Amino acid sequence: MRRQSTTFKRFLLAACLAAVLGTSAFREDLFLYSKNIDIFASLYKELNLNYVDEVNPSKLMKTGVDAMLDSLDPYTEYVQESDIEDYKMKYVSTQYGGIGTSVHTRKGKFIVADIFEGFPAQKADIRAGDELIEINGISLKGKLYDQVSAMLKGPKNTVLKLKLSRPGESGPIEKSLIREEITQNNVSYSGMLSNNIAYIKLDKFLENSSLEVKDALLTLQKSNPDGLILDLRYNGGGILQEAVKIVNLFIEPNVTVVTQRGRNKAKTVSYKTFDGPIAARLPLVVLVNGRSASAAEIVAGSLQDLDRAVIVGQRSFGKGLVQQTFNLPYNSLVKVTVAKYYTPSGRCIQALDYAHRLENGGVEKVADSLITEYKTKSGRSVFDGSGIYPDVYVAPVKYSPITQTLLSRNLIFDYATQYRKQNPSISSARSYKLTDSEYDQFSSYLSDKDYNYSTKTEKLINELKAEAQNENKLLEVRAEYEALRSKITHSKKNDLIQFKEEIRRALENEIAGRYFYQTGRIEHNFQYDDDLRSASNILRSKSTFASILQGSGAYKSIGRPGHTVSANIGNK
Repeated sequence: MRRQSTTFKRFLLAACLAAVLGTSAFREDLFLYSKNIDIFASLYKELNLNYVDEVNPSKLMKTGVDAMLDSLDPYTEYVQESDIEDYKMKYVSTQYGGIGTSVHTRKGKFIVADIFEGFPAQKADIRAGDELIEINGISLKGKLYDQVSAMLKGPKNTVLKLKLSRPGESGPIEKSLIREEITQNNVSYSGMLSNNIAYIKLDKFLENSSLEVKDALLTLQKSNPDGLILDLRYNGGGILQEAVKIVNLFIEPNVTVVTQRGRNKAKTVSYKTFDGPIAARLPLVVLVNGRSASAAEIVAGSLQDLDRAVIVGQRSFGKGLVQQTFNLPYNSLVKVTVAKYYTPSGRCIQALDYAHRLENGGVEKVADSLITEYKTKSGRSVFDGSGIYPDVYVAPVKYSPITQTLLSRNLIFDYATQYRKQNPSISSARSYKLTDSEYDQFSSYLSDKDYNYSTKTEKLINELKAEAQNENKLLEVRAEYEALRSKITHSKKNDLIQFKEEIRRALENEIAGRYFYQTGRIEHNFQYDDDLRSASNILRSKSTFASILQGSGAYKSIGRPGHTVSANIGNK
């Protein structure tokens, strides 16, 4: 053990020194690098040799490395060999061998949450709501989620035997499937909306995302659309170069799309368009929200700075950092934040300041006093330091406590399972609506279900009660307290009526997904999507579209943080 520790110490020290000498041979702090590596290696050795209980050397090292990286930012991370495949699925590739399902756990049970259209599970009529009981003859009782996920995946063309329990069926159902290569497209949907507007929904920026957008755009252009909506909502980003290629579809060659700047000068790079655009004049609206980040913000921010697209929705997440992966020994790697990126106007939209942490280790947003104004190509004002501000702000949909509870407790999910069992088919997802009588049936279904929840008013009243008890005044206000509690309880009974429309919308969407899968969910939401409606109205009016990009008239850029303007688009 001592010989192994000494060898490890020397190897780690030599590797670190070689890396440092290779890039910064004469830095004055070279001594600090070697000193700290020596301390770390010695500490690691002594813990392994002398700690009172048995320790797992690999786990101990992983814990130490993770803690070190956590002090930097959430995006700098170490990936050990056993996690490499999951890492590639998340950040690089969209392919794996499986049957095309997603699964969630509930009270120790594994329930099929969703089915991907066109893959083995859908072809074998496995349905959302089915419970997985056995995989290849192995009971799932007591298994962990990661174990079940690994059991479902495997090499393509291999056999997978499942035993399922389906609500409403008297006995278990057995299925035999052949695993296929499961490809989750970056573009989850593309098509024409009813008002001759083309629509592309891009979920991520992984391999071939730009090619998928290009192919979808070429197909849609055959319909001679009046404009295009590029939906980047809930898009967490991915590969920077893919973002540049997507911007290039709409911008002429040799235009700077984004510049990354790092402490290491070798990491300072400008990315320009390099090819002729295929839709240089097509009016373009980009949808963003608080979950649009990284590469999605590069696309939105660049097209905004170049006055090529109108940005609609809510302020984006604000991730202006660039990561690069470096291979490490033993098939592991580290993903390191190497630079910040800057849009064509010169702004960095990074919202959280990881370089200046609070004493407790917390992170604050960039202060308003440090936010700087920049100008787009035509002179419109845009700002750094806190994401991409939309040119036209649309208030986000916020569900009431009762709707959130019905969703989180899977009551909407379970009713959709029952509905699918009782109804072999529904109308098209785009037009599907629950009738009033069907909604009443759902209300009856909930009569013996637990969907109790606390409203903000209840929380305030409970705080009032606690304060009254602390001050020994509860007896004086008990009558008033009980009266308020009674009124709130009565009010909650009416919530199924008061919030009927939003509950019905959530229930319809879950039901549409049971028949038409992810495509059905997207198309059903067209009926209710305020962002999409605003974007369509902008594209239908050439004067409106032009006035926003020129920064004139009633439609102006959203303005600096804290001074947002909500634009009323109307039906132009």
